[in-house]
Amino acid sequence: MRVLAGLLCLAPLATGARADAVADFYKGKQISLYVSFPPGGGYDIYSRFFGPHFTRHIPGNPQIIIKNMEGGSGVRAAAYITSVTAQDGLSLGMFLDTLTLGKVLGGPGEFDPQKLVWIGRMNATATVALVSTKAKVQSVEEAKKAEIVIAGSVPSNSSAFIPTALNDLLGTRFKIILGYQGSPPMALAMERGEVDAIGGMSWEAVQMEKRHWLEEKQVKFLYTQSARRYRELPDVPGLLDFATDERSRILLGLLGSGPDIGRALVAEPGIPAERAAALRKAFLAAMADPAWIAEAAKRNLGLDAISGEELQAIVASAVATPKDVLDQARKYIGQ
Repeated sequence: MRVLAGLLCLAPLATGARADAVADFYKGKQISLYVSFPPGGGYDIYSRFFGPHFTRHIPGNPQIIIKNMEGGSGVRAAAYITSVTAQDGLSLGMFLDTLTLGKVLGGPGEFDPQKLVWIGRMNATATVALVSTKAKVQSVEEAKKAEIVIAGSVPSNSSAFIPTALNDLLGTRFKIILGYQGSPPMALAMERGEVDAIGGMSWEAVQMEKRHWLEEKQVKFLYTQSARRYRELPDVPGLLDFATDERSRILLGLLGSGPDIGRALVAEPGIPAERAAALRKAFLAAMADPAWIAEAAKRNLGLDAISGEELQAIVASAVATPKDVLDQARKYIGQ
């Protein structure tokens, strides 16, 4: 018992020593944050405004430098922090939300999404499917009984592969019209009555560019493209709400994993454990910091944080998808 008591007394000292070691390492250093998009986009904006708040909570207060590294929407940068950087906790990444999905389905890149160390998510990349209130069909349930014409871009885009999956899994009757180059042409097509619905549009874009749709009740939400419901739209079903059995639950969870991962920070797979833990703790502290919350509100940046451990679980679930289920998902995506 005396030995146990002694060990318990030493535990706080050991924890403090580890924290001091992390602070000593980061003091006076720079962290490179590799953003897989050019300057000015959503991922870049989140990174640049969050960085100064994040560094205040990291032991040693290292400076965070944004480095834009385009290529495969994250494939190049993920490979870079996997095999080129020093694996010491001085390199982070922010990649396209569907990087993990693409890799799991057989996409390119010399990296393993499960071995990357996920630090935390700033916000879900909420994308919604909308239907005009003028259309005869107003819900997914009604789409099982009558055809609804929905705009999509290409088969490999979620605006197309999610309604394709719902047609197969639920028996919905989405007639998908492909070829639209992004959500603005889809929105115009719905406003003109060429289609009944839009397969996918950013919730942020709806709020900023099409707020009159909401105020004038011109549209209804069919679903979010994420597996789970979005915090700001609690009444709009996520894809898992449509699961009818275990197989469909796995499939819809996989197809909706990208928005759930969202705008997330990732560390090198070889980062020392104590530095990874410190960065995860600092991330959550920064996300709860009133100064960051106020700045995000001022700049109309949505926040919906989840921890690195939660992200790691989402990624692990995607990686563990059985091969036959992956083959079925590939058919939806046109691969």
